[in-house]
Amino acid sequence: MSENKNTPTPQAVEPADRGQTVIADVVVGKVAGIAAREVPGVYDLGTGAARFAGSLRERIPGSNTDVQQGISVEVGETEAAVDVDIVAEYGVAIHQLAGAIRKNIISAVEGMTGLKVNEVNVSVLDIHLPEEDKKEEEKQASRVN
Repeated sequence: MSENKNTPTPQAVEPADRGQTVIADVVVGKVAGIAAREVPGVYDLGTGAARFAGSLRERIPGSNTDVQQGISVEVGETEAAVDVDIVAEYGVAIHQLAGAIRKNIISAVEGMTGLKVNEVNVSVLDIHLPEEDKKEEEKQASRVN
């Protein structure tokens, strides 16, 4: 068989050359929020007021947990930055917890969106003590008699 050297070779067209993909802040925020909650040692996310509002929302039948609670993001065309506010479980090494949160968020956001995560800032706002659960259970028990 002889090949015709005058026949043009088809050019491979990258899918990105055929349109634009825009990833909204809310998408990155949800991915980051779920990733942060997956890390053992994270009791909750958000400030006291946000956690209070979240606990009220969870008591309403049919409502969902706000997975973005405690998460703020900045998203550019190819990069993202994440700030996360957490409440840690008592007894957890906070510096290791922050590193694990950072690693999990970066992995999840970059894997799901293709965005490069420039930074993940972790703010530890409180420590959850085991005694707080007992006090909450006593409050619940005293209300129902």
